[in-house]
Amino acid sequence: MTRRLAEVAKKVGVSEATVSRVLNGKPGVSQATRQAVLSALDVLGYERPTQLRGERARLVGLVLPELQNPIFPAFAEVIGGALAQRGLTPVLCTQTKGGVSEADYVELLLQQQVSGVVFAGGLYAQADAEHGHYRLLADRNIPVVLVNAAIEHLGFPSVSCDDAVAVEQAWRHLASLGHQRIGLLLGPADHVPSARKLAAARAIAGELPDTYVARAIFSIEGGHAAASRLIDQGVTGIICASDPLALGAVRAARRKALDVPSRISVVGYDDSAFMNCTEPPLTTVRQPIEAMGRAAVELLNAQIGGTAVPAEELLFEPELVVRGSTAQAPRD
Repeated sequence: MTRRLAEVAKKVGVSEATVSRVLNGKPGVSQATRQAVLSALDVLGYERPTQLRGERARLVGLVLPELQNPIFPAFAEVIGGALAQRGLTPVLCTQTKGGVSEADYVELLLQQQVSGVVFAGGLYAQADAEHGHYRLLADRNIPVVLVNAAIEHLGFPSVSCDDAVAVEQAWRHLASLGHQRIGLLLGPADHVPSARKLAAARAIAGELPDTYVARAIFSIEGGHAAASRLIDQGVTGIICASDPLALGAVRAARRKALDVPSRISVVGYDDSAFMNCTEPPLTTVRQPIEAMGRAAVELLNAQIGGTAVPAEELLFEPELVVRGSTAQAPRD
């Protein structure tokens, strides 16, 4: 051990005490010196201490709520590829029901000395959820980027698709087809993107009955149950907060022997994989996944490199993709 300290100290041109502080993760050493000591270990063929191996690998946590919704694997592919291009290794952390929680993943990532974390669709978007693990990351100055709308005051930069524009595009499309009774199928009440979509719909509609707004968990089953309630209220067009919710709405209409789109028109959100292969192909609002994912990595990489990045939200424009699940409103 003494010989290793002496060799590394000589290689870097610092004292053995400085090398010892770096190897033991102690403060009082500049980032440049710390990196020089770690590089010297590599050059001399010495293995780094366990707690510093993540730093060598330049690991980045990529935390997703699920993989069943195709939008999240799509984000993972773009973000993972962009990280790899910058010499960063993504560590995929996917939550499952009854499994490891988002807070647990944060604890594990901190133990691995990650260089940063990207969250896509996490608890930061739910006002009533627990947010202590985000404060933990902020307290330790870990670079973080959030994908899609977050609650205020977390202090992290974010990359979002403009929820208000998405609803405006979907609403005007249905209105142009003659639909007057348009319903919204959203996520929970404390879900920030859903709240933005609802505010936009109310601004366009002027008056939107509460009975034309249904909420559900983000799944086909949740969409089916909530859309059934909207259909019972007499809506002819349904704007959904995700593609799985929209697929659930199509199923609900069919279970009531109502054809999509001649009786009920449905608009999704995301344009995730295979939505052009459904029956009918789904009209949906496309998130610019490629641009958003690359922007998230650029913001993270800048922070890792020591650049101060303001805790602001970059808003990206969505695009309406018209397919076969929307048509002229029924006349009766």
